[in-house]
Amino acid sequence: MPDVELSGGTLTYADSGGDGPVVVLLHGLVHDATVWRKVVTALGPGYRLITPTLPYGAHRTPMNPDVPLTPDSVNAMIVEFLDRLDLRDVTLVESDCGRAQTVAARHPERLARLVLISCEAFDNYPPGLPGKMLTLACRVPGGISFLVRTLGLKALRGLPIGIGALAKYPIPDEIVAGWLSPLRTDPAIRADFRRYGRAVRRTELLEALDGLAKFDRPALVVWATEDLMMPREHGSRLAALLPQGRLVEIADSRTLIAEDQPRELADALRRFITTTG
Repeated sequence: MPDVELSGGTLTYADSGGDGPVVVLLHGLVHDATVWRKVVTALGPGYRLITPTLPYGAHRTPMNPDVPLTPDSVNAMIVEFLDRLDLRDVTLVESDCGRAQTVAARHPERLARLVLISCEAFDNYPPGLPGKMLTLACRVPGGISFLVRTLGLKALRGLPIGIGALAKYPIPDEIVAGWLSPLRTDPAIRADFRRYGRAVRRTELLEALDGLAKFDRPALVVWATEDLMMPREHGSRLAALLPQGRLVEIADSRTLIAEDQPRELADALRRFITTTG
C-alpha cells in the first residue's frame, strides 16, 4: 500500500486509480481500510476509490509523538490528506465515526458530496456502551490491553458489546485479527490510541451542526435499521439538517453496513453519485 507523510505522521492508503469520481472512504475506531473491501469490490471500476487507514488503533505506523493526536487533529489530518493527494470534488464517505461531519462543516470547498453511514452524531458521542468502554479503557492503566484481549475472544464476538454491537453477521477471523494486532503487539500504537481516547471532546459533533446546516451540496445519510449504537432517529435528523440531505435505511444490518450489507450499500452509493453528478 502507498503511504503519505503528513504533519502528524504517516498514513497508508489504498487507491484504485482511474478517472472516475473520487470517493474517499473513512473507517471507525479499531478498524482499518479493510472494512471497505466488500464495498470496493461491489462498486467495481468507474470510480477512484481511496481508503486511508486512520490512526484509530488498527494503524501499523505510530504517529509523531510530538504532535497532538485528538479527534480535532484527525479532522485536520483528513483535510491535509486530501490536499497532499490533490483530491478535489471528493465524495467523502464515513462509517461509524463522526469526523466527516466536522470536515464538511469546516472545509466544504473540498467536497462534491458527503455520505454519512450509521455514525456518531449529535450528543451520541462516544456512542453506546462500546464507545464508552473504549474511552474508559484509555483512562485506566492497562485498560487498552484488557479491552483488546476481550474483543479478541471469539466467544464474545456475537454479544452486543464491542464487535458484536457493530456487526450483525460474523466478520472473518483474519480481518478482526488484523484490526486488533497493532494494539495487541505495539506499545506505540497503544500510546496513540490512549492519546486519542483521552482527547475526546463530547461537544465536538454538536459544534459541527451549524456548518452542516450550511453544507448546501448533495448529502446522503445511510442508516442501519438494527443499529445498536447509533439511534435510528439520528439518521432522519441528519438528513433533515443537511440542505440537500436524503436518507436511505438498510435493513438486516448493524452499524457496519459495509460488513453486513455491502452490496446494498454499494448500490446506494452508486445511485447517489450517479444522480448527483
